[in-house]
Amino acid sequence: YWYGKNPAASLFGTGPSYGMSSQEVMGWMEYGGGRKLYDETLAKVGFDYVGFFHMPMPAQPFGWFKKNVTKVSDVKGMKYRTVGLATNVLTAMGMVVRQLPGGEIQPAMKTGLIEAAEFNNPTSDSQFGMQDVSKHYHLGSFHQSQEMFEIPVNKKTFNSLSPANQAILKNAAYAANSDNYFKALVRYSADLAKLMNEHKVNVYQTSDEILAQQLKGWDKVIGDFNKKDAFFKKVVNSQKSYAKRVMKYLLMNQPNYKLAYENEFGPIGKVKI
Repeated sequence: YWYGKNPAASLFGTGPSYGMSSQEVMGWMEYGGGRKLYDETLAKVGFDYVGFFHMPMPAQPFGWFKKNVTKVSDVKGMKYRTVGLATNVLTAMGMVVRQLPGGEIQPAMKTGLIEAAEFNNPTSDSQFGMQDVSKHYHLGSFHQSQEMFEIPVNKKTFNSLSPANQAILKNAAYAANSDNYFKALVRYSADLAKLMNEHKVNVYQTSDEILAQQLKGWDKVIGDFNKKDAFFKKVVNSQKSYAKRVMKYLLMNQPNYKLAYENEFGPIGKVKI
């Protein structure tokens, strides 16, 4: 949300994927040089705090639509809500993007100010009542595929703490990574089932055609910012360097878990939960 103060801020959680999920971006933060770059970003905008990232989140859904969308032409010209660098990415796809606070999304869909929107996850989306204005929910998207939360601590207060207490704060955030992620999977899946079964929401996986166009949008947006912002480019290059090595190992080593799921339960799109 402070993307407007420094576009590089969006690279720490809502940037291009390069194959990474939020889990791997947090690895880059702690062991790939991201922490130092984030501290530089804070200094550039004058924020005097220490930030602890926690709760790596699953990819955000592409969102809520008035119909099933499968082609880029289906969303071209569509009035859509998102925030951060994703506004540039989806604008590059031909969508008409509006940045709205979370509480204004559902009313805007209801009145026609926007035709489609994303917010965050099945739990938060259902709490905002998105199921009352749309019955078409598209999961999986590269517009915000690696988000996480942050615990900000005033720098003066943090520096006044003993090294032991500073370590407690840091490790508490680490513990929250696992606990919150585990809880999120339970809550999000339960609320997705409720949306499908009680509210008769149609759930889809975003098409490869749309995902591929999102990646092209990212290429354009990152290229444009790299040309005019040396620090932005520095952060991007650090992420790409980390992703190139780490994700080659991870993606080649991980089996296709979807195959195992469908071997037991059948085609994923038809599974009733």
